[in-house]
Amino acid sequence: MYSDLLSALPEVFGLTNFAAVVIGVIAGIVVGAMPGLSATMAISVLVPFTFGLEPLVALGLMAGIYNGAMYGGAIPAVLLRIPGTPAAVATTFDGYPMAQKGEGGFALQVAVVSSSIGGIASAFALMLLAPPLSKVTLLFGPSEVFWVAVFGLASIIFLLGGNPVKGLISACFGVFVSVVGSDPIYGNDRYTFGQLELLDGVNIVILLVGLYALPPVIDLLETPLKTDGVNSSKLGTEPIWRALPRMYRFWKTWIRSSIIGIWIGILPGAGGSMAAFMSYNEARRASKTPDTWGNGEPEGVAAAETANNADTASALIPALTLGIPGTAVAAVMLGGLLVHGLQPGPMLFRDNPDVVFGFMWQFLFGAILLVLLGGALATNSFARLLNLPRPLLGSVIIVLMLIGVYSIHGRMFDVYLMLGFGAIGWVMDKLKFPLPPVVLGLILGGFAEENLRLALRIGRGDWLVLFSNTTSLVLVALTVAVVVGPMIKRRFQAAKREEATS
Repeated sequence: MYSDLLSALPEVFGLTNFAAVVIGVIAGIVVGAMPGLSATMAISVLVPFTFGLEPLVALGLMAGIYNGAMYGGAIPAVLLRIPGTPAAVATTFDGYPMAQKGEGGFALQVAVVSSSIGGIASAFALMLLAPPLSKVTLLFGPSEVFWVAVFGLASIIFLLGGNPVKGLISACFGVFVSVVGSDPIYGNDRYTFGQLELLDGVNIVILLVGLYALPPVIDLLETPLKTDGVNSSKLGTEPIWRALPRMYRFWKTWIRSSIIGIWIGILPGAGGSMAAFMSYNEARRASKTPDTWGNGEPEGVAAAETANNADTASALIPALTLGIPGTAVAAVMLGGLLVHGLQPGPMLFRDNPDVVFGFMWQFLFGAILLVLLGGALATNSFARLLNLPRPLLGSVIIVLMLIGVYSIHGRMFDVYLMLGFGAIGWVMDKLKFPLPPVVLGLILGGFAEENLRLALRIGRGDWLVLFSNTTSLVLVALTVAVVVGPMIKRRFQAAKREEATS
């Protein structure tokens, strides 16, 4: 089962592939250090520029950016009390008080070491759990694959949190976009509105860049950065090898937080923010001095940063094997796979084992490089990154977006379409509509349609073929549980609140 994993290792050590991971980690740290930017946005902007690259090189860049950005978010969290990424919110609780006391450098070093440990644990979880799960999914037929797609959509809609109705609307919008173009069986035009450019459907890169990259840039430009940040001269940075002996006492926190982060990463829709908060609370509960937390306790930084990095690769376990991304970044990375002709799901491990297993190694190396590169770069110079003018930063990102999207087919129609999706994404963001269901609807919509029609052809039009075996029935039951479970939970909580107030 793991022979393909070992055989993919030499290729990852190729100069181009390894350099891609190094560049990705450095770029990810820089992106994460910029308040308002995120790994999701960075990868969305990057995807169009990877068309001419080998798949493993492109995926190495993405893996590096993902690892680097998750740590990079701790930099403004510690120095400015502004989380660079949503998952770094819990890092501000103790990181910023440490910086105020002159221990900002040590806080960054705890963050980078903890991030690396969480990322390494997550990469090993991906390597150990994904291959056996892929063996099981290879036994799936068209009806089972259809129900996997339905289960994936239901999971994102109802487990993502917030309003399920808004999640359903977002998913339906994504499914609608997935059917634009020519019918795969009969060749009829569907929802092209006379535009020849839409005959091949909507390119997922255009959707990703519009939905995920443009709205944050608009917010970046319209929101001034006001902060009472810590001066770089007061960081109190020392070489990381001298700081390591002070971190040995965090080993229990690293283990506990890694397990929490991996588990949360596997759950669809949970993400690094939930992992960081849960890990922080558990570490504080287990601490012998919980009263010191929130006032500059380095173990709090370790707990938060370990967990929000331990969910990176683990979020790709359901994404690669079932096509169900655990986080928004995982959803964007699924789009990156599709760009290079790799269909996430049961067949990925059978048809492209060298690429998918090489991708796993790249995640591991990215996590290891994080402590080497981040430890070397986590110095006073990082404070200067936060002084870049926001208009300049936003303008550069917009130019990269326009160039990247135009380079896909060399036509302005794609740019206009991207701007249209960007406007929709900005409105959805303001109205609190979740964006991951849109991406998953686009990815799984056509996939579900193709397998549904194939299953019905095999069953000669009999819909009972979708319920004809145990695997399909189990998937149907899981889908129903995902839909009904949150409803029952909300009613139970409402009844409990009424009982408490009466």
